Amino acid sequence: MKKIAIFASGNGSNAENIIQYFKNSNQGTVVAVFSNNSNAKVVEKAKNHQIPVVVFPKSELNAGFVLHELHRFQPDLIVLAGFLLKFPEFILKEYPKVINIHPALLPKYGGKGMYGNHVHQAVLENKEKETGITIHYVNEHYDEGEFIFQKAVNIEDCKSPEEIAQKVHELEQRYFPEIIEKLIPNI
Repeated sequence: MKKIAIFASGNGSNAENIIQYFKNSNQGTVVAVFSNNSNAKVVEKAKNHQIPVVVFPKSELNAGFVLHELHRFQPDLIVLAGFLLKFPEFILKEYPKVINIHPALLPKYGGKGMYGNHVHQAVLENKEKETGITIHYVNEHYDEGEFIFQKAVNIEDCKSPEEIAQKVHELEQRYFPEIIEKLIPNI
């Protein structure tokens, strides 16, 4: 069974969805949740599922602590699920199987500062007819890793970033765990 570590910074709805999806799986299991925010709801959600949580200050992501903790859990796959910090290259060298979900159809609306409602607001302001999700490998640049999966949704009826966010969130909840499961045999 493959071991999955999740990195998240906020609410944790995608992280919790992945934890639940793999609870009864014979392919993979979530072994830890890492967060740079001790007040993030993901911390409580992970603990409610008896998943070990590693909380670290932002400064420790680029120091040895996070890498040391990853060595402790030995994940086969690292999943960024609403993790807002740039993932360090030195960790990618030791753990090259890192994936991320982005709330837009990359390469549009990607890069530094493009997350959550910032993305949805930009999509709305540019009068896009569709948006969606992109699941991709993580490399040394924001949102530039090889694409694994994209799914679009029509947003012509959306009048606010929140309405767009709802449609994108539905895609995330449906497809993120499934795509992780499809990747597992190849890692």
